[in-house]
Amino acid sequence: MESQESHKLWGGRFSSETNPKLEKLNSSLHLDRRMYAEDIEGSKAYAVALEEIHLISNSEKEDICQGLDRIRIEWDKNEFITKNGEEDIHTTNERRLKELIGEPATKLHVGRSRNDQVVTDMKLWLKTNLATLKNAIRLLIDTIVTRSLKEIDVIMPGYTHLQRAQPIRWAHYLLSHAWSLKNDYDRLLNNFQLLDVMPLGSGALAGNPFNIDRLKLAENLHFSQITPNSMQAVSDRDFIADFLFWASMVGIHLSRLAEDFIIFSSKEFEFVTIDESFSTGSSLMPQKRNPDSLELIRGIGGGLFGQCCSFMMVLKSLPSTYNKDLQSDKEAMFTTFDKLTSILEVTTGTVKTLKVNSEKCRSALSYEMLATDVAYYLVRKGVPFRTAHHIAGRVVAEAEEKNVNICDLTLEELRSISSYFEVDVGRVWNYENSIEQYQATGGTAKSSVLTQINILKSWLKSQDGEEKACQPN
Repeated sequence: MESQESHKLWGGRFSSETNPKLEKLNSSLHLDRRMYAEDIEGSKAYAVALEEIHLISNSEKEDICQGLDRIRIEWDKNEFITKNGEEDIHTTNERRLKELIGEPATKLHVGRSRNDQVVTDMKLWLKTNLATLKNAIRLLIDTIVTRSLKEIDVIMPGYTHLQRAQPIRWAHYLLSHAWSLKNDYDRLLNNFQLLDVMPLGSGALAGNPFNIDRLKLAENLHFSQITPNSMQAVSDRDFIADFLFWASMVGIHLSRLAEDFIIFSSKEFEFVTIDESFSTGSSLMPQKRNPDSLELIRGIGGGLFGQCCSFMMVLKSLPSTYNKDLQSDKEAMFTTFDKLTSILEVTTGTVKTLKVNSEKCRSALSYEMLATDVAYYLVRKGVPFRTAHHIAGRVVAEAEEKNVNICDLTLEELRSISSYFEVDVGRVWNYENSIEQYQATGGTAKSSVLTQINILKSWLKSQDGEEKACQPN
């Protein structure tokens, strides 16, 4: 009877079986089975490379590739059966290949190690699946841009330190999040450069002794470069760390947006109403509509950063080349990918369906928010800004002392503070006028906001075009 140990790729060295507790801890198949397609494609390309240097015959190569295709179909149809004692996706695929084609399967691994095999699989998996995150970010940006154009005339308070600061357009606020997400998108494209370097052909650490054509192997696997040092290649997880840090930044940006909307949806603000489809209730208090979607986004955003920190600490403690500690890379990668995909989708749904309460936004404005405009008014009269700022502060203090809004101070009262005040100061007490003065690029004036919208719409269109161009015919 065949023992469980026969399924291991290293069993010949050992005379006793692995302790079941270690076997359970050691196995990563429950995680890396998600890379079955990438593992199969890597093996097919490697078989081609072996045939080209005559380590296997053409018929053996054909048997191997056809067998791997059959295994791929079994995985695709969820019909693949794993066996006890199989450590990882490489082990289980090789075992099944031997069952299907016999001896040629035992020749496939020559010159190859799971060390270079797994890092190749992970890079291939990320290269394929990061497109999901790219699309999710694009969709969220598009949702924000669409709302911004539709609701461009909604005016609200802008905040610093959670204190009312200056009047702004709701659209300008929304677009601030869109620009953060666009930066995330651009950073993700930069990460692809690290993913596009192929480690296969590095062996366990010393390299490949059979002089395979690594450049051609890379081309067959759609990598643009090959790793120049085999020791660095098998231990390199910089691309995972970069992905985790990138995901952490996206999580932080989504958490910040969620925090804003949690505050804005509270009864104390009521700037927005979260749609029922993205809210939950209370088991005790029937009146409650809780923004659980946003709170989950905020919480998971912190968890993404935790994954990044944890994995960075693993890397920090390691000596050179491969160590088993690196097995935690897959849990970090898959968990982060799944969680980030989920909260991007929920964020998009929440933003798309929420209702903005324009009257509540406007009623939250106060004339004290125009104090900066008083200073700008004086600057336009020739007063140095620091002097104008001081005068504006005195105007605020005078209004507080009289318990009135600054707009209710008479011209005489204003002129008692500074002779630069004239009849036209009345134009300052207008929120639209305040907003429209910020017409420089990046400002909250309508023309500037429309420019932002048009830039982002053009960018979205260009990205859609590039995506279609990259798709196979």
